[in-house]
Amino acid sequence: MTMEKLLCFLVLTSFSHAFGQTDMSTKAFVFPKESDNSYVSLKAQSTKPLKAFTVCLHVYTELSLTRGYSIFSYASKKHSNDILIFWSKGRGYTLTVGGPEVLFETPEVTAPVHICTSWESASGIVEFWLDGKPRVRKSLKKGYTVGTEASIILGQDQDSFGGGFETNQSLVGDIGNVNMWDFVLSPDQINTVYAGGTFSPNVLDWRALKYEVHGEVYTKPQLWP
Repeated sequence: MTMEKLLCFLVLTSFSHAFGQTDMSTKAFVFPKESDNSYVSLKAQSTKPLKAFTVCLHVYTELSLTRGYSIFSYASKKHSNDILIFWSKGRGYTLTVGGPEVLFETPEVTAPVHICTSWESASGIVEFWLDGKPRVRKSLKKGYTVGTEASIILGQDQDSFGGGFETNQSLVGDIGNVNMWDFVLSPDQINTVYAGGTFSPNVLDWRALKYEVHGEVYTKPQLWP
């Protein structure tokens, strides 16, 4: 093997290791302790601007009793909080789109929870589903377009593109079944996802996930059904 071919092989191998495609259907990412350097980067299947989206996932943590934490952080070059799902201590779950946020008041829980949230530009309507039950619809950023070239992070809140992490916003616990679509799922579809089904996610697919682990994060069997 020539030196040129060897270098090409090493580059390709490194890239494959960094964002290898993996079926995570029975697995979860575990964040065992607070940090400002432990997170998971996700690589989107689609790179087009988003006029709508749905994100669904499981999360399991005891932090709800003590402080806020980031669940899902999607930054673009134009905005570090283009999409952010966050637990706010004493308030509930917030969804941010393009900067502004809406709040969905929720009691503090320590059991695994399933979240689905969606947004569409045409109406600005936001939906938030917790364990298969919908909250009252709200409105946010009508006419907005979520940017491309996304940095998608689990476990940390991006205060700048791909960085700006803070220990007191980090996730401690498990997260899994992270799927994302570039359209709004119907109520029947969300109930099917909650029951364990899927509808061919076209932005992030937990069963064919491209990801890179940073810091102290582990892949373990899921603790929810």
